[in-house]
Amino acid sequence: MNNSWLHGLVGGIAGAVLTVGALYGLAVSGNLGFLGAKGPGGEMVRDYLVAHPEMLIVMNNKLMQEQAEAQEAERQDAIRKVGLKAFFDPKIAYVEGPENAKNTMVEFFDYNCPYCRASVPAIKKYMAAHKDTRYAFIEWAIKGPESVAAAKAAIAARKQGKYLEFHFALMEMEGLITAERVTEAAQKAGLDVKRLAADMNTPEVQHAIDAAHKLADQAKIDGTPTFIIDGKVRSGALTEEELKDLTKG
Repeated sequence: MNNSWLHGLVGGIAGAVLTVGALYGLAVSGNLGFLGAKGPGGEMVRDYLVAHPEMLIVMNNKLMQEQAEAQEAERQDAIRKVGLKAFFDPKIAYVEGPENAKNTMVEFFDYNCPYCRASVPAIKKYMAAHKDTRYAFIEWAIKGPESVAAAKAAIAARKQGKYLEFHFALMEMEGLITAERVTEAAQKAGLDVKRLAADMNTPEVQHAIDAAHKLADQAKIDGTPTFIIDGKVRSGALTEEELKDLTKG
């Protein structure tokens, strides 16, 4: 994922600190009538907070949970407004599966995202068992120039009809995906490497990169991997069991 979780953590802690600080201030001033405590009773509340600092953790967890739920609801609303069809645009995504499929799965990912890689075993197993599902793989390169180069290569690989082979070859690598490793994965997938290099630099590929960023902004997606399964958003790595629960099958 990107660093949004860290900002959320900092924000949550800051909120919790402010809440405790406000409560402490009320305790000192004796303005705790809403708790049935005035004057000296405020000292009791203050003493309790000092004696039980773990309450800060409880409050922080509650704040973070509320933040996450609010963000997810906002993201879900944005996806609904964008419309699911936009995520299956072949000019942006690699699309596989029947057009009239009852079940759909969209993934925004980055080839240098460890959480995306962690989801690969579950995704491969699910795809093998569910040929009746429509899939959309969207390269959302957010982790630097190496990720952009890998994404361009993957988009270009669509022209040779070997996208999934190349995609999973990249995803199953460890460490940073450099230009040399892109070539290695291309050879493993049976691609014409010279043609791939030429196709990477076409306007069509750059359009797909730019359009993916625009679509992610519209859908308020802020980290990788982000899945949209049957229209419902789910952020973070997926295990086989989690994917089964989300898809009911």
